[in-house]
Amino acid sequence: MTLDEYILQHIDAEGDYLHNLWRDTQLRLSYGQMASGHLQGRLLKMLVQMIKPLKVLELGTFSGYATLSMAEGLPEGAEIHTFEVFDENEDFLREWFEASAYKDKIHLHIGDALQLLPQMKEQWDLAFVDADKREYVAYYEMLLPMMRPGGYIIADNTLWYGRVLEEARESDLQTRGVQAFNDLVASDSRVEKVILPLRDGLTLIRVKT
Repeated sequence: MTLDEYILQHIDAEGDYLHNLWRDTQLRLSYGQMASGHLQGRLLKMLVQMIKPLKVLELGTFSGYATLSMAEGLPEGAEIHTFEVFDENEDFLREWFEASAYKDKIHLHIGDALQLLPQMKEQWDLAFVDADKREYVAYYEMLLPMMRPGGYIIADNTLWYGRVLEEARESDLQTRGVQAFNDLVASDSRVEKVILPLRDGLTLIRVKT
């Protein structure tokens, strides 16, 4: 038994719906490993239950695993808006969202969040960022003014397969994007921050009041 297997045996089950979504993701979508999965999904649900947000934003839907995990923890009357730039994923996402118990809480937007999100003029309690790593700095700078004081930003993949420790090639824009984001957040006195070495790195950021 591996340590990862041991962990999964000693946390809450993901449930049949999410398990089936994970399997369908591996069968029907490219790069299925990008889905959040059992451990991160249970953590996201618990963080939502702890924060109790009414307005949740997600940048980068992919197959909707993280979306549904967060929706599972939402309080009554709360909603999540999720943005996916790849329109080829839309049919897959709508199929799984519409058949879920949380379909009324989830609002799917197809397109570039950097262009679409400012038009909404919303204030967010929680934002989960798991989109184009090259744009992490742009997402962060866009999001901060939109967050309520005391709100949280959660950024995924912030250890980026360990490549954050390396001197990135000029052409490796994703690694350079994650490194720039991490450096920016680390030096930003407007927020509190901690990196969890979970899966590929998860940064929790709290906007100071």
